[in-house]
Amino acid sequence: TGLTYDDLICMPGHINFGVHDVELHGNFTRKINLKTPIISSPMDTVTEAKMAIAMALEGGIGVIHNNMPIEDQAREVMNVKKFESGFIMDPVCILPTMPLSELNSLREKSGWKGFPVTEDGKMGSKLLGLVTKRDTDWVTDGSSTVSSIMTKLPDLVTAPEAVDLQAANKILRESKKGKLPVVSKSGQLVALMSRADLQKNADYPNATKDKNKQLMVAASIGTRPSDKDRVGA
Repeated sequence: TGLTYDDLICMPGHINFGVHDVELHGNFTRKINLKTPIISSPMDTVTEAKMAIAMALEGGIGVIHNNMPIEDQAREVMNVKKFESGFIMDPVCILPTMPLSELNSLREKSGWKGFPVTEDGKMGSKLLGLVTKRDTDWVTDGSSTVSSIMTKLPDLVTAPEAVDLQAANKILRESKKGKLPVVSKSGQLVALMSRADLQKNADYPNATKDKNKQLMVAASIGTRPSDKDRVGA
Protein backbone atom coordinates (compact mmCIF):
# COMPACT_ATOMS: atom_id res chain seq x y z
CA THR A 1 0.00 0.00 0.00
CA GLY A 2 1.40 3.38 -0.98
CA LEU A 3 1.07 6.64 0.88
CA THR A 4 0.60 10.18 -0.43
CA TYR A 5 1.39 13.45 1.29
CA ASP A 6 -2.24 13.75 2.43
CA ASP A 7 -1.95 10.46 4.32
CA LEU A 8 0.75 11.82 6.65
CA ILE A 9 0.68 14.53 9.29
CA CYS A 10 3.93 15.78 10.76
CA MET A 11 3.48 16.82 14.39
CA PRO A 12 5.94 19.28 15.99
CA GLY A 13 7.78 18.09 19.05
CA HIS A 14 11.06 18.08 20.95
CA ILE A 15 14.03 15.88 20.04
CA ASN A 16 16.92 14.79 22.21
CA PHE A 17 19.58 14.70 19.47
CA GLY A 18 21.28 17.16 17.15
CA VAL A 19 21.09 17.51 13.40
CA HIS A 20 24.63 16.16 13.12
CA ASP A 21 23.41 12.86 14.61
CA VAL A 22 20.96 12.23 11.77
CA GLU A 23 22.12 9.50 9.39
CA LEU A 24 20.58 9.53 5.90
CA HIS A 25 22.74 6.95 4.12
CA GLY A 26 20.80 4.38 2.11
CA ASN A 27 21.41 1.76 -0.55
CA PHE A 28 20.53 2.34 -4.20
CA THR A 29 21.62 -1.21 -5.02
CA ARG A 30 23.39 -3.88 -2.98
CA LYS A 31 26.74 -2.34 -3.84
CA ILE A 32 25.91 1.35 -4.34
CA ASN A 33 25.39 3.43 -1.22
CA LEU A 34 23.99 6.96 -1.38
CA LYS A 35 24.79 9.56 1.26
CA THR A 36 21.64 11.41 0.22
CA PRO A 37 19.08 8.76 -0.79
CA ILE A 38 17.31 10.78 -3.47
CA ILE A 39 16.90 9.50 -7.05
CA SER A 40 15.69 11.52 -10.03
CA SER A 41 13.11 10.00 -12.35
CA PRO A 42 14.09 8.60 -15.79
CA MET A 43 11.70 10.97 -17.57
CA ASP A 44 12.65 13.00 -20.64
CA THR A 45 11.51 16.17 -18.87
CA VAL A 46 13.51 15.38 -15.73
CA THR A 47 16.82 13.57 -16.06
CA GLU A 48 19.55 14.08 -18.59
CA ALA A 49 23.22 14.81 -17.90
CA LYS A 50 22.70 18.19 -16.20
CA MET A 51 20.23 16.80 -13.64
CA ALA A 52 22.27 13.61 -13.12
CA ILE A 53 25.38 15.68 -12.36
CA ALA A 54 23.48 17.82 -9.84
CA MET A 55 22.04 14.71 -8.16
CA ALA A 56 25.40 12.95 -7.91
CA LEU A 57 27.19 16.02 -6.52
CA GLU A 58 24.68 16.23 -3.67
CA GLY A 59 24.98 12.53 -2.81
CA GLY A 60 22.04 11.14 -4.77
CA ILE A 61 21.89 9.66 -8.26
CA GLY A 62 20.10 10.42 -11.52
CA VAL A 63 18.62 7.91 -13.95
CA ILE A 64 19.02 8.99 -17.59
CA HIS A 65 15.81 8.41 -19.55
CA ASN A 66 15.74 6.17 -22.64
CA ASN A 67 13.45 8.28 -24.81
CA MET A 68 16.32 8.95 -27.22
CA PRO A 69 18.61 7.01 -29.57
CA ILE A 70 21.11 4.66 -27.92
CA GLU A 71 24.05 6.84 -28.97
CA ASP A 72 22.49 9.92 -27.40
CA GLN A 73 21.76 8.16 -24.13
CA ALA A 74 25.33 6.82 -23.99
CA ARG A 75 26.58 10.38 -24.63
CA GLU A 76 24.49 11.74 -21.75
CA VAL A 77 25.97 9.11 -19.44
CA MET A 78 29.50 9.92 -20.63
CA ASN A 79 28.94 13.63 -19.98
CA VAL A 80 28.22 12.81 -16.35
CA LYS A 81 31.24 10.53 -16.03
CA LYS A 82 33.54 13.17 -17.52
CA PHE A 83 32.24 16.02 -15.36
CA GLU A 84 34.39 15.25 -12.38
CA SER A 85 37.21 12.77 -12.34
CA GLY A 86 40.33 11.75 -10.53
CA PHE A 87 42.37 10.96 -13.61
CA ILE A 88 40.74 11.95 -16.89
CA MET A 89 41.63 8.99 -19.09
CA ASP A 90 40.22 10.33 -22.36
CA PRO A 91 40.64 14.13 -22.44
CA VAL A 92 39.94 16.02 -25.64
CA CYS A 93 43.30 16.59 -27.34
CA ILE A 94 44.02 19.02 -30.15
CA LEU A 95 46.56 19.47 -32.93
CA PRO A 96 49.29 22.15 -32.70
CA THR A 97 48.12 23.43 -36.11
CA MET A 98 44.56 24.16 -34.96
CA PRO A 99 43.60 27.82 -35.57
CA LEU A 100 42.50 29.76 -32.49
CA SER A 101 39.12 30.37 -34.12
CA GLU A 102 38.50 26.60 -34.10
CA LEU A 103 39.79 26.39 -30.53
CA ASN A 104 37.22 28.95 -29.40
CA SER A 105 34.46 26.99 -31.13
CA LEU A 106 35.64 23.79 -29.43
CA ARG A 107 35.54 25.51 -26.05
CA GLU A 108 31.96 26.66 -26.59
CA LYS A 109 30.91 23.22 -27.77
CA SER A 110 32.63 21.16 -25.07
CA GLY A 111 32.47 23.55 -22.11
CA TRP A 112 36.17 22.97 -21.32
CA LYS A 113 38.82 25.68 -21.33
CA GLY A 114 42.11 23.77 -21.35
CA PHE A 115 43.32 21.14 -23.80
CA PRO A 116 46.45 18.99 -24.14
CA VAL A 117 48.25 19.49 -27.45
CA THR A 118 49.59 16.26 -28.97
CA GLU A 119 51.38 15.34 -32.18
CA ASP A 120 48.32 13.90 -33.91
CA GLY A 121 45.60 15.52 -31.79
CA LYS A 122 44.74 12.23 -30.12
CA MET A 123 45.10 10.71 -26.67
CA GLY A 124 48.10 8.40 -26.31
CA SER A 125 50.39 10.30 -28.67
CA LYS A 126 53.36 12.50 -27.80
CA LEU A 127 52.52 15.50 -25.64
CA LEU A 128 53.73 18.80 -27.10
CA GLY A 129 52.13 21.29 -24.74
CA LEU A 130 48.99 22.58 -23.08
CA VAL A 131 46.71 25.46 -24.02
CA THR A 132 44.42 27.15 -21.48
CA LYS A 133 42.09 30.13 -21.45
CA ARG A 134 44.89 32.20 -19.94
CA ASP A 135 47.06 31.60 -23.02
CA THR A 136 44.46 33.11 -25.35
CA ASP A 137 43.03 35.95 -23.27
CA TRP A 138 44.92 38.69 -25.10
CA VAL A 139 45.19 37.10 -28.54
CA THR A 140 42.90 38.70 -31.13
CA ASP A 141 44.17 37.03 -34.32
CA GLY A 142 41.90 34.02 -34.85
CA SER A 143 44.13 32.70 -37.63
CA SER A 144 47.03 32.14 -35.23
CA THR A 145 47.69 28.49 -34.43
CA VAL A 146 47.71 26.76 -31.07
CA SER A 147 51.45 26.06 -31.33
CA SER A 148 52.21 29.80 -31.28
CA ILE A 149 50.57 30.48 -27.92
CA MET A 150 50.52 27.15 -26.04
CA THR A 151 52.67 26.40 -23.00
CA LYS A 152 55.27 24.01 -24.37
CA LEU A 153 56.18 20.71 -22.72
CA PRO A 154 59.51 21.85 -21.14
CA ASP A 155 57.61 24.54 -19.23
CA LEU A 156 54.82 22.25 -18.02
CA VAL A 157 54.51 20.55 -14.65
CA THR A 158 53.85 16.88 -15.39
CA ALA A 159 53.56 13.63 -13.47
CA PRO A 160 54.98 10.19 -14.35
CA GLU A 161 52.71 7.40 -15.56
CA ALA A 162 52.92 5.44 -12.30
CA VAL A 163 51.74 8.35 -10.10
CA ASP A 164 48.83 7.60 -7.79
CA LEU A 165 45.85 9.88 -7.13
CA GLN A 166 47.12 11.16 -3.78
CA ALA A 167 50.54 12.07 -5.17
CA ALA A 168 48.98 13.76 -8.21
CA ASN A 169 46.74 15.83 -5.94
CA LYS A 170 49.81 16.94 -4.00
CA ILE A 171 51.64 17.99 -7.18
CA LEU A 172 48.65 20.06 -8.30
CA ARG A 173 48.32 21.79 -4.95
CA GLU A 174 52.01 22.61 -4.64
CA SER A 175 52.45 23.74 -8.26
CA LYS A 176 49.25 25.82 -8.23
CA LYS A 177 48.64 24.80 -11.84
CA GLY A 178 45.23 24.22 -13.37
CA LYS A 179 46.04 21.02 -15.27
CA LEU A 180 48.43 18.16 -14.61
CA PRO A 181 49.34 15.99 -17.61
CA VAL A 182 50.42 12.45 -16.81
CA VAL A 183 53.01 11.22 -19.31
CA SER A 184 54.88 7.99 -20.00
CA LYS A 185 58.67 7.70 -20.06
CA SER A 186 58.59 8.11 -23.84
CA GLY A 187 56.49 11.29 -23.60
CA GLN A 188 53.05 9.96 -24.50
CA LEU A 189 50.04 11.51 -22.77
CA VAL A 190 48.31 8.81 -20.69
CA ALA A 191 45.97 10.90 -18.49
CA LEU A 192 45.12 14.39 -17.33
CA MET A 193 44.18 15.80 -13.95
CA SER A 194 42.26 19.02 -13.32
CA ARG A 195 42.66 21.39 -10.38
CA ALA A 196 38.98 22.27 -10.74
CA ASP A 197 38.13 18.71 -9.73
CA LEU A 198 39.98 19.17 -6.44
CA GLN A 199 37.83 22.21 -5.71
CA LYS A 200 34.68 20.24 -6.57
CA ASN A 201 35.79 17.53 -4.15
CA ALA A 202 35.97 20.15 -1.40
CA ASP A 203 32.63 21.73 -2.34
CA TYR A 204 30.73 18.43 -2.57
CA PRO A 205 32.01 16.03 0.11
CA ASN A 206 28.88 13.84 -0.19
CA ALA A 207 29.17 13.32 -3.95
CA THR A 208 28.31 9.86 -5.26
CA LYS A 209 31.45 8.51 -6.95
CA ASP A 210 32.85 5.22 -8.17
CA LYS A 211 36.28 3.75 -7.41
CA ASN A 212 37.81 5.94 -10.14
CA LYS A 213 36.50 9.10 -8.43
CA GLN A 214 34.01 9.72 -11.25
CA LEU A 215 30.42 10.72 -10.60
CA MET A 216 27.97 7.84 -10.70
CA VAL A 217 24.90 7.80 -12.93
CA ALA A 218 22.23 5.27 -13.89
CA ALA A 219 20.56 4.75 -17.24
CA SER A 220 17.12 3.29 -17.86
CA ILE A 221 16.20 0.64 -20.42
CA GLY A 222 12.86 -0.74 -21.59
CA THR A 223 11.54 -4.29 -21.86
CA ARG A 224 11.69 -4.60 -25.62
CA PRO A 225 14.24 -7.05 -27.11
CA SER A 226 15.97 -4.16 -28.92
CA ASP A 227 16.59 -2.42 -25.59
CA LYS A 228 19.22 -5.02 -24.74
CA ASP A 229 21.54 -3.08 -27.05
CA ARG A 230 21.38 -0.17 -24.59
CA VAL A 231 23.05 -2.29 -21.91
CA GLY A 232 26.09 -2.84 -24.07
CA ALA A 233 26.30 0.81 -25.04
